[in-house]
This record gives sequence, C-alpha cells and structure tokens, in this order.
Amino acid sequence: MSADPVKAQAAFKAKQNLNFPLLSDPTHKTIQKFGAWQRKQFMGRTFMGIVRSSFLIGKTGKIEEVWPLVKAKGHPAAVLKRLSQK
Repeated sequence: MSADPVKAQAAFKAKQNLNFPLLSDPTHKTIQKFGAWQRKQFMGRTFMGIVRSSFLIGKTGKIEEVWPLVKAKGHPAAVLKRLSQK
C-alpha cells in the first residue's frame, strides 16, 4: 500500500508489468492503522512519512507476520522462507 494516487499506481503497474493489484491510501487512513505512518528524519529535517514495512495477511484476514523497518536487500528471501513454512 502506498500513499500514491490510483492513477500514479496504474502507470507504475503498467510500466513494471505487474500482475497483482496495488493498494492506494492517499489519506493515510489505513497506513496509520497499520502503524506505518511515522515521524522520519532525513538530512536534519523531521517529517511524517511511510516507514517501509511488510505484513503477511493470512486467508482469514489475520496478520500472521510483521516485518517492521524493511530494507529491500534480503527481504524477499525472508518472506519466501516464511511462506514456505506454511
């Protein structure tokens, strides 16, 4: 989920040739509920923004795993490992 508008996500999806839906939350309502809208700091400036996180949501809608403060390197492997344990 991102705060990008639906139109921007549609363009990104087409450009990257993705075969899954992207979720848009420009009001940050759901992002806040998941705890991913937080105070951030960059180059001495403090602002609110999305903290990259991953949530594994099971078939029943229950959150089964949370990865806070995700870094791209190595994260896909960790998710795939967790999924293989199901």
